[in-house]
Amino acid sequence: MSTIQQIQKDAKLAMDKALANTKHEFASIRTGKATTNLLDTVKVDAYGQTMPLNQVAGVSAPEPRLLTVTPWDKGLTQAIEKAIRDSDLGLNPATQGGVIRVPLPALNEERRRDLVKVVHKLAEEGRIAVRHARTDARDKLKRLDKVSEDDVKHAEKDLQKLHDEEIAKIEELLKGKEAEILEV
Repeated sequence: MSTIQQIQKDAKLAMDKALANTKHEFASIRTGKATTNLLDTVKVDAYGQTMPLNQVAGVSAPEPRLLTVTPWDKGLTQAIEKAIRDSDLGLNPATQGGVIRVPLPALNEERRRDLVKVVHKLAEEGRIAVRHARTDARDKLKRLDKVSEDDVKHAEKDLQKLHDEEIAKIEELLKGKEAEILEV
């Protein structure tokens, strides 16, 4: 049987997960600086299946505008290069002595605005996930037996407070990422 504490704990976990997911999604959005997380979303056709890039190669950022990808299996170099080129990141990799060099072009104003829109969409998905967690918990609270109405009301207030805090954290992330993208 669920208790108020358990329901609140589950809601907090779900909200934290939504926040962590939003952070992760933001990390894969390209700004002006090279970051190894940039290629996290790239999937490579390797060994007859689709695998995340970080499972078939090492990624490093030796310079602010350059990523290097070192395939663990040299036979996958072509497939990795193709996967990076075909990703929607707008990158143009080139192989040089077994290492794939991925120069990061400077972002133009239009691309920056597009990225800001993407970041806003991701933030909204995060907010929706947080709201879902709150709604689920609220429904569970209403279904509890042998709990006073006052206890349920207090729990709902705590839940709303938690929801507001998580939404504020997402807003902070959004502001920071937006500033990072628009910084020239």
